[in-house]
Amino acid sequence: MLVWILFLLCQVGAPALAQDLCQRDAPNGYKVRISLKTALGEDAYEWNQSEMFFFQATMAFAMRRHFQMETYNVDNIILCVQTSRVSFWFVVTSPDNTTMLIPKADVEKAVRMSRHRINNAFLLSDRTLEFLGIYPTLAAPVNPDTPPWLIVFGVVIGAVCVGIIALLISSLLQKRRKEKGMTEDGQDEEDMQVKGVENGINLDGTYNRGFTDDDRFTKL
Repeated sequence: MLVWILFLLCQVGAPALAQDLCQRDAPNGYKVRISLKTALGEDAYEWNQSEMFFFQATMAFAMRRHFQMETYNVDNIILCVQTSRVSFWFVVTSPDNTTMLIPKADVEKAVRMSRHRINNAFLLSDRTLEFLGIYPTLAAPVNPDTPPWLIVFGVVIGAVCVGIIALLISSLLQKRRKEKGMTEDGQDEEDMQVKGVENGINLDGTYNRGFTDDDRFTKL
């Protein structure tokens, strides 16, 4: 009989104790605000007690992951001040002593570590599943595999190589043009000599009598 009385007292006292631990603006509590319509539009699902239990389970997972302990359960996540516009407060109790709350800073670290997993569980984002007081996690800066100075050095060396190649090609083209011009000048001079010989004129100043019309030179 005494055991049953203690059991009933525990059942009656537990909700009252939870109510005392979780209150609006609790020092170690956080307010959660969820915008299902904004995130999912016509595909928004109903937020009900099952979803609340799911939230408790995800928070228990986050606490386990942060503390690397397997002792956190949904009973350690206490919810209160629930509204129809999907907002509520929650606190986390210690697995070893359910009357002692986990400090707010530790809860924040757990949420930050598993923020992406929590968002994905509800198909939401940092903007539509808000932990008021815990700012969205910024993406980690991307560190390039190649140091920036090496990239700049490569660009400069590449530009210098391109300039050298362009200079060599330009010099080669000029040389070819010059050789082609000299060849054409020599060909023109040779053509002029051939034409001169054909006309009876030797370009070196010697008169070719074989092509004259004077009878004195053509008479046998």
